Amino acid sequence: MSSASQTIRPMEGESQAASFPPLGARRMLVIGGMALILAGMLFGDIFAVFVLHQNAAQINARLLAATQAVAARDAAGIAAAFQDTGGFLENRGTKVDAHAHMIAFGYIALLLALLQPRVALAEETKKRLAALFLFGSTLLPVCVFLIHYVGLAGSPFSAIGWASVFADLGGFLVMVAAAGELAGLWRYWRGPKKNGAGDDLLAHAAGPARALLCGGTLLILAGFLHGAYYAGFHLYANEAMDQSLITTMAMSAASGQPADTAQALGDYAQLQGAKAVNIAAHAHIIEFGILAILVALFQPYVFLSERWRKTWAAVLLLGSLILPVFVLLELRLGIVAGGIADVGGLLVVIALAGMLTGIVRYTGRLDAAQEVAS
Repeated sequence: MSSASQTIRPMEGESQAASFPPLGARRMLVIGGMALILAGMLFGDIFAVFVLHQNAAQINARLLAATQAVAARDAAGIAAAFQDTGGFLENRGTKVDAHAHMIAFGYIALLLALLQPRVALAEETKKRLAALFLFGSTLLPVCVFLIHYVGLAGSPFSAIGWASVFADLGGFLVMVAAAGELAGLWRYWRGPKKNGAGDDLLAHAAGPARALLCGGTLLILAGFLHGAYYAGFHLYANEAMDQSLITTMAMSAASGQPADTAQALGDYAQLQGAKAVNIAAHAHIIEFGILAILVALFQPYVFLSERWRKTWAAVLLLGSLILPVFVLLELRLGIVAGGIADVGGLLVVIALAGMLTGIVRYTGRLDAAQEVAS
């Protein structure tokens, strides 16, 4: 990495400093957005390894207990089984929501960073909006994660706990910040344009950036094609089978046929697994494509040698392909495919961490250069 200063060609002079000022809104949004994405993906990898599959097994066990309680005419057992199922679903749902919101807010932060030269507000106002957005983007997923553990303890509301209240507050802060950014964009488009006030960032797409742009576009295209195929050939059939298996489970449990009930429950679990892996693969490959395009646009801020920037770009694209492909193969290969998919997610996390390190190094280099110039 020692040859970085000779191998990268970021924006020079005053335009370089103006594009990425110390403690400026763009710098806050770039670093904060990448940190949110990195944290969200790392959390998702941990969740997939330690919670997801175990949680699904517990849900299936509770559904089997519910059908057995129906056959035994055990009302208390039915209620207990469904209450436990609801708890496991909440545990899974809050973690999935926290993971998804953190990454989505990271994407929005990077998009807002790209738009900063077109936000016609004072720099101090833009910094406050950036800080407000990042605070809300952190508060919401953290509080969503806590919903399952905090519950209604100490809450003055009958159905909403304090974690939900503060999660909603985080969402409200994000909306306020986004509204402020939109107001700034509106002022820019309605006001007079300054000559030479363009943004030089997008004009500096070197080899790694081009690879990420092309790879990201192909990932998004693959995701759309897979989604169209699944919707056209499997989605409606799976929905019809879903209803049929639920009916079979209820009827066989009520008529005291435990073997048929167990078979229907097993088929139902397989169907839900097939739907889950197809939806997850479809969503992840598109998300990774969007991520690749976004980080491509900020490659001029990654202060690493050309070799390392190419390495991190290749690692990110490789992991972005491995994860969705092996998620699709989980039903055939089982836990082996799941483990390889988790490795793919880890590769994306490592690549993002490397790029974020380069961006932090770039900010230090830029600030040092400005101090010397002063």
